Amino acid sequence: MRVDYSPASVDPGFFYHLLTAVVVPRPIAWVSTLSPDGRTANLAPHSFFTVSSARPPVVQFTSVGRKDSLRNVEDTGEFVVNFAPEPLLAQINATATDFPRHEGEFDAVGIEREPSLRLKPPRVAASPVALECTLHSTLRLGDSTVVFGQVVHAAVREDVLVDGRPDITLLRPLARLGGNEWSTIGKVRKAARIPYREPAAG
Repeated sequence: MRVDYSPASVDPGFFYHLLTAVVVPRPIAWVSTLSPDGRTANLAPHSFFTVSSARPPVVQFTSVGRKDSLRNVEDTGEFVVNFAPEPLLAQINATATDFPRHEGEFDAVGIEREPSLRLKPPRVAASPVALECTLHSTLRLGDSTVVFGQVVHAAVREDVLVDGRPDITLLRPLARLGGNEWSTIGKVRKAARIPYREPAAG
């Protein structure tokens, strides 16, 4: 027995909560941007986040509504995706607060910043990975805007690398679930891809 829901016949807010409860776990883009005048550094988590392309390297996050991250990216063409690790859960959650546009989350929450190498928006100093991105394009979908950013520089902290690659147990990523729920990686399992083999000729 299943319960059926039609997006056209239920409240949009209900369907939002349904989608975010079943499309899980969702990685978090902790996006830092800078206001056009350069005075306010914005920082906010976005859990509609993924890789769009590897060649060229493009990542995407979705702004539900017109939030400061989106406005700043549109105005400046730059943003940084800071990795969201488990030890920084309290700070990440605090930056989701709807602060006024003129009040930057770095200062309001007390988060240490560091300069980016290629861009003007700062990076989160305590984050183990930063992807510096320039705006590739945006796509408006209903009340949301998908932001595509081309990665122009990646900075990875040395202590999360094993044999030159980021290690999941050292990164300790956070992910978003439904409602106010968050998750950590839990048990990591490995399964190699199975190559297709042509049947042996009879």
